[in-house]
Amino acid sequence: MAGKYTVELKKVIAENALDIVYMPKRSEEIYISSHDVNRPGLIFAGFNDYFDPERVQFIGLSEKSYLDSLPEGERRKSVENFFSKRPVTVVFTRSIEPPEEMLLLAKKYAVPVLQTAETTSAAMSTMISFLGVELAERITRHGVFVEVAGEGVLILGDSGVGKSETAIELIKRGHRLIADDAVEIRRVSSKTLTGSAPDNIRHYIELRGIGIINARRIFGMGAVKMIEKIDFVIQLELWNQEKVYDRLGLDEEYVDIMGIRVPATVVPVKPGRNLAVIIEVAALNNRQKKMGYNAARELMKSLGMEEEMPEMEELEI
Repeated sequence: MAGKYTVELKKVIAENALDIVYMPKRSEEIYISSHDVNRPGLIFAGFNDYFDPERVQFIGLSEKSYLDSLPEGERRKSVENFFSKRPVTVVFTRSIEPPEEMLLLAKKYAVPVLQTAETTSAAMSTMISFLGVELAERITRHGVFVEVAGEGVLILGDSGVGKSETAIELIKRGHRLIADDAVEIRRVSSKTLTGSAPDNIRHYIELRGIGIINARRIFGMGAVKMIEKIDFVIQLELWNQEKVYDRLGLDEEYVDIMGIRVPATVVPVKPGRNLAVIIEVAALNNRQKKMGYNAARELMKSLGMEEEMPEMEELEI
């Protein structure tokens, strides 16, 4: 949700490899709240409507060449009109040195001025991608998030059902932990969800009877990952003898998370079932389905039973 979250300018500078030309106060005290960025060509030309000072402003060769073409008095008026709107920050691309008159106006209106060697398009693309993640709408769900064979698998279920123990077994099988207990889910685009761990509990796992362990310390850096796309949701639940579970995998079920449909399934838990192996196979099977292959549907077709194939359903999780 635009404007709901903010990111420190200090982090923006560090993550986008920007150089500071002028900073009116400490960069950690300045916050960016807009996903969008802008090139201020229109406002330099005198069109002030719809200008959003919350957006990061990029000045490249086109803007500089246009300003250089104006008479001195007109250029001064145009630049002051821009800085008087107090944009949250201005970035000069292609290592362009800000003219002295711009720096004076930046100081007058307390506008941060930054610089990058990147082209304008590349710098804007990087910034948009970064802000899309940092300012994304987000929720926190109780569960475990792991990367299994390149698939981001979100494991949900009641406390004590075995989520953390399953994560440990998956790590031992060569997969990677992203979050345990609390998973921060971000809607980074209209089609993509990512999952990560809150900073204060990243890499930690709670094992009943053992206590808290640090997966990175015990299993090494290769056993953990910071963030991953959510490709698949698995709901663990205690085996219910009265419930009929899907045995063929014909049903294509989905769960809705922040308006995005994610493939999902329910895995029953009972003694003797190796959940890590089951989840590993489920992740690989989900990847095959994304690539257009469904073993169950192929079997039904080979048996001449296409009419009995069910339609896709949405799973309530």
